[in-house]
Amino acid sequence: MRCYWVTDDPIYIQYHDHEWGRPVVDDVKLLEFLILEGQQAGLNWLTILKKRESMRAAYAAFDPYALAAYSESDVASLLVNPGIIRNRRKVAATLQNAKAYIKLIQGGESFSEYLWHFVGGETRVNAWSGPKEVPVMTDQSKQMSRDLKKRGFSFVGPTICYAFMQAVGMVWDHTTDCDCYEQFSKLGRRKDED
Repeated sequence: MRCYWVTDDPIYIQYHDHEWGRPVVDDVKLLEFLILEGQQAGLNWLTILKKRESMRAAYAAFDPYALAAYSESDVASLLVNPGIIRNRRKVAATLQNAKAYIKLIQGGESFSEYLWHFVGGETRVNAWSGPKEVPVMTDQSKQMSRDLKKRGFSFVGPTICYAFMQAVGMVWDHTTDCDCYEQFSKLGRRKDED
């Protein structure tokens, strides 16, 4: 048994079973997930998963310093790259988010600590029995969205932020009928136990 949103696609199954909801604390990995969630806006997450390796290649493994140095010529190349989401606003947001990330880091903050503070530094474990119970946003995702926007990030609305929080284990939203639900006790509640 898996969460209601998983299809029979092997990529989706792998993502659900081994990645979704597992706490992530690496700064660059968190930036990657935030960018990918923004890329997903209006699309299916499976589309993003299928393009993830191509996006990693096109976006310099989401290295923020490399992304911040992309030129107009690089942007033009991205917009004709079939391996990524070729939406001008999403490409621009990716580069802008890298610059906002650098500014935050240069201010002396860890991206991980900054993001995890929205959930008190600990995974919030939910016990949803079905899809109708799972929210699309929470007060915490609204706060995260507002603060990220204030710091210059884009494509970070409250729904995108909540999907991000689910993906990186800030919230544990495997439904109670999912075989993964009980695994959380083995993973630990603290972000720094990853």
